Amino acid sequence: MEATEKLHTAQFLQHQLHEIVTLLAKQQLEMSLVQRGPATNHELVETVLHKQHHTRLREKFALLHPADIAFILESLPLDQRKAAWDAIKADQDGQVLLEVSDAVRHSLISGMAADELASVAGNLDADELADLAADLPKRAMLRILRSLNSTERTHLNAILSYEDDEVGALMDFGMITIRDDMSLKAISSYIRKLGKLPSHTDKLFVVDGHNRVKGVLPLQRLLTHAPSLHVAEVMVTDFVVFQTDQDTGEASRAFERYDLISAPVVDQNGELQGRLCVDSIMDFIREKSDEDLLSQAGVTEEEDLFASVWKSAKNRWGWLLINVATAFASTRIIGLYEDVILQLVALASLMPIVAAMGGNTGNQTSMLIIRSLALGQITAANVQRLIRKELTLAALNGTFIGLIMGLLGFLLYHDLALAGVMATAMFINLLVAVIVGLSIPLLRYKFGKDPAVGTSVILTSITDSMGFFIVLGLASLFLLGK
Repeated sequence: MEATEKLHTAQFLQHQLHEIVTLLAKQQLEMSLVQRGPATNHELVETVLHKQHHTRLREKFALLHPADIAFILESLPLDQRKAAWDAIKADQDGQVLLEVSDAVRHSLISGMAADELASVAGNLDADELADLAADLPKRAMLRILRSLNSTERTHLNAILSYEDDEVGALMDFGMITIRDDMSLKAISSYIRKLGKLPSHTDKLFVVDGHNRVKGVLPLQRLLTHAPSLHVAEVMVTDFVVFQTDQDTGEASRAFERYDLISAPVVDQNGELQGRLCVDSIMDFIREKSDEDLLSQAGVTEEEDLFASVWKSAKNRWGWLLINVATAFASTRIIGLYEDVILQLVALASLMPIVAAMGGNTGNQTSMLIIRSLALGQITAANVQRLIRKELTLAALNGTFIGLIMGLLGFLLYHDLALAGVMATAMFINLLVAVIVGLSIPLLRYKFGKDPAVGTSVILTSITDSMGFFIVLGLASLFLLGK
């Protein structure tokens, strides 16, 4: 199997992980056997074994891509992760740190000295250093800054001056700029002298004397047009360009829409500051997707899969306490209507159905809204129409599901009044669920909060409580004493 094929197969990753885990377990067994053996030359044997283990792991990791190493590290418990991390080649440390999750990166960096971190940083570009800056200790960061030349320091400070959700924070400086009066032959000669192109280079940026972008020259045009032509004759003037303070989510949608590989990034004066590449956009989309998925359940992305029990517990207590409070509220609602349930035992089996349907309906609506907000599809001009459409759909679904619920209730208990109450309760709760599913993400977005955070937790709690309240309230009005 070719290496390029291996990098894209989940089976390959699982196989490599299994081999690393097996190797670590074998090494641990060997060390424990030595410690139980005769005391003679204990330290010497342990030292030799440690070096052998270190060499085996290093040779294994040397064959892997940094992204594959990152996957393995994220899948290892803390003790095995430390052993594996110690064996990774120094020149790979920086690239692996860029690939691992924030939580795992923090655990790896916390065990490294300032001089080690400075050494790792020496192999990284300014934009890569910026990705690590938030996790690096101040002492290590000062050492790194001293080791940079003036250009690198300027680039690093430029990236760090932008917010995480701005394009400027993701731009890099690996670009080639040209003038429009140059011939294609001269540009080809210049590239050959360079010996290599920056990664993800699909176009060259055409600038004027003030470093303002006038156009782009796709490599395809450079290769397919006559060498005697000048850049001005073949360059593209209708191109996508991003502002440094532009929202990264908006930029990611432009990359998808126009199938971009790279694009220039300019300041307010139109001067070229850097470029935005598809690899950075893919990383942004992946991280945002993971963050949204976790935040919907009230879990933060900072939690390491193998973090200590105490740390994970603290990370989850907030939303669990909210769940306790809302669940307690639900039980109080049920407690208020104990006499109703005692007289109509059938309600105990039917209430959870109404509550569950409300939760599912609300989640459908909220997920649609969260996705649409993320894609920028909801605006002030169309939000009212969207709300009307969802409420109309809720009424239609409530009528349809309510009739089914009423029919099933009648077939089970042969009580027409009970069937009517359950059908009405289902209709009302689905309407409430949709209203809540619309309101939570839209209101959070309006006030500058992440619409995905905790939405599922809050929504389910409200629809459960309202489902119980609606069923029991209607039953007390129409079924008791009939």
